[in-house]
Amino acid sequence: MRERLLYLLKHCSNLNHVETAHGFMVRTALHHDKLLLSQFIETCSSLGFSAYAHSVFSVNSQSHPHIYVFNTMIKGMTLCNSAFEALLVYKSIGRVGLRPDCYSFPFALKAVVDLRAMSLGTQIHSQAICAGLESNVHVVSALIQMYSSCARILDARKVFDEMPLASVCSDDVVVWMAMIAGYVKVGDPDTAMDLLSRMPRTQTDGAVLITWTSVIAGYAQMDRPDEAIAVFRKMQLENVVPDEIAMLAVLSACAQLGAFHIRLGECIHGYVKKRGFDQMVTLKNALIEMYSNSGNISNALHVFVNMTRRTVISWTTIISALAFHGLGTQALDMFSRMEMAQVKPNDITFIAVLSACAHVGLVDVGRYYFHAMKYRYGIQHEIQHYGCMIDLLGRAGYLAEALNLVSEMPFQPNAAIWGSLLAASNIHGDAELGELALLHLVQLEPWNSGNYALLSNIYASAGRWDKSVMARKMMRDKGVLKMPGWSFIQVSTRTHEFIAGDTSHHQFDRIHGTLFTMNEQMKTAHYDPINEFDNHDSDIGPASISYCSSF
Repeated sequence: MRERLLYLLKHCSNLNHVETAHGFMVRTALHHDKLLLSQFIETCSSLGFSAYAHSVFSVNSQSHPHIYVFNTMIKGMTLCNSAFEALLVYKSIGRVGLRPDCYSFPFALKAVVDLRAMSLGTQIHSQAICAGLESNVHVVSALIQMYSSCARILDARKVFDEMPLASVCSDDVVVWMAMIAGYVKVGDPDTAMDLLSRMPRTQTDGAVLITWTSVIAGYAQMDRPDEAIAVFRKMQLENVVPDEIAMLAVLSACAQLGAFHIRLGECIHGYVKKRGFDQMVTLKNALIEMYSNSGNISNALHVFVNMTRRTVISWTTIISALAFHGLGTQALDMFSRMEMAQVKPNDITFIAVLSACAHVGLVDVGRYYFHAMKYRYGIQHEIQHYGCMIDLLGRAGYLAEALNLVSEMPFQPNAAIWGSLLAASNIHGDAELGELALLHLVQLEPWNSGNYALLSNIYASAGRWDKSVMARKMMRDKGVLKMPGWSFIQVSTRTHEFIAGDTSHHQFDRIHGTLFTMNEQMKTAHYDPINEFDNHDSDIGPASISYCSSF
């Protein structure tokens, strides 16, 4: 009877099932059974009936208290996003004569993280020490997660370092995983990688893979794709077999580098097919983005066309890819196909659509979609949508309308919006608008030398040389340094970065000698690369042009 009821509780799917099971438990006097009651609470919580679960728990917790049931109730509350109620249940443990165990503390600390209640978290930490559980792996892992989630990484590291060494170095890799994930969470993948290199190797392949994947993702999220790919290669050398999540992380890094790691991206695509991951929508979306960023829009389209299931992210990614490659008309056609497929667009989709309009100068179409967002699709305008629309109007020469839209925005204009107006004023020679945009840009990003250079070019193009000189003087007076030109290129599997005036590259003498020889040959051919490049006061300097030419 008990086993059959336990099975039925695990397979309840609606409120009627839950009520029927509860009634049967009461009639057969099984509602005091700790395993059945815990399973009932867990079932209610998973189905979203947390209030029902709590009412049954409250009746039984006074007459037949058991820590197992309390732990299940705390866990259920956290799963239902009722962190405050979960902590109330945790606090009531002592009132019924029970003591928290090694499962009570992790569930309570999860609620602390949800509430960002750091002071309460330190109290629970003290209670865990008083209970003699400061070395329990479940409690230690939960404490590390709690401190790192609240950006208290030094406290998390202190908990980790105080873990008895003999215990950590056996099979308790979960503590190392928590600490590594903590460093990734606070944006310190270097320390995470250092810990990963020292983490005890166990038979827990899944745990090891998760840890490698988190470090790869950490580097990718910090815009350090080269390091992310390097960690992926190290993972392969250690014979750790990547899964679909690891593939997703490394594809993100490949997408950031564009064409410089297209071969690796193609290899990963082949691996995805080989492992049978090729029908995973998230991986397909990542492949579309990777191929798009590497300049291979045909492969991106091929991946999209061969998808058996597409989400709004899939459609948005391919629309963005087409717009990014200047194929604005095709991007808008793709959006029409998305509507015919009855996939509802989101706010990100309209950023892609408005960008596509800007690329091909379809002002009327852009105006239509900008207004249709709210009235047809029920999507509120964000500052990014205003930015796209202002960019579209500015590029097309509707400068007055663009400026008027800035004044009507319910948001404070950011540097990107004023930068769009500054660029538009440069295209259409409107020095007055350029000056207005720069005044705002100086306040928002006072150390950006490109703004001053662009305004100087606007004045120079209009023949207002005194103003052009004044813009440069303003830049000098404020102590703004001109950003040096830079370039990067891949040789074999390594990406090399070159900055104007930098001599730190290990093959600098060889490169410099090759450049000198090439420059001499160009002089003999009466070719001057500097004068061929039309540049008033650009941030791209001769050094970067020469470096690009040397490979």
